[in-house]
Amino acid sequence: MRCPFCGEQDTKVIDSRLVAEGDQVRRRRQCQACDERFTTFESAELLMPKLVKSNGTRVPFDEQKLRSGMQRAVEKRPVSVEDIEASIHKIQAKLRATGEREVQSLMVGELVMEELRKLDQVAYVRFASVYRQFQDIEEFGQEIERIRHDSRKNDKQLDILADSPEHSES
Repeated sequence: MRCPFCGEQDTKVIDSRLVAEGDQVRRRRQCQACDERFTTFESAELLMPKLVKSNGTRVPFDEQKLRSGMQRAVEKRPVSVEDIEASIHKIQAKLRATGEREVQSLMVGELVMEELRKLDQVAYVRFASVYRQFQDIEEFGQEIERIRHDSRKNDKQLDILADSPEHSES
């Protein structure tokens, strides 16, 4: 790291510590030439992949658009801002984990529906109805029935787990 006072390249780190909830490293440095001390901050530069829309156009990932879509879906529902933010971070992490420079925008929609389904079933159906462009009440009914079926399946799995010998009290 170049010294901001004299321009010398030879500086040494004399102290390092995590800041910003572990997302940054703060380093105290000292110039070997002029003995001046200064602080630097280091953080990872994580780039989101570009989104390829269904018409083939490429657009940058827009976190605010993701947030507003999810907020619209959970409007007047018992879902906290913290839960929405956690879901947004999970979606972003999954997109980064692909390792791709570009992903289909459909993937983002599916990830949003997956997160909303965990947060609130009504919000999920709201989002899915717009995202999948439900044409009539029949499509709403089919989606609601699918949620019920999945919920019953999960309940049965929990019952089986609760009845297993490892989880029963002696």
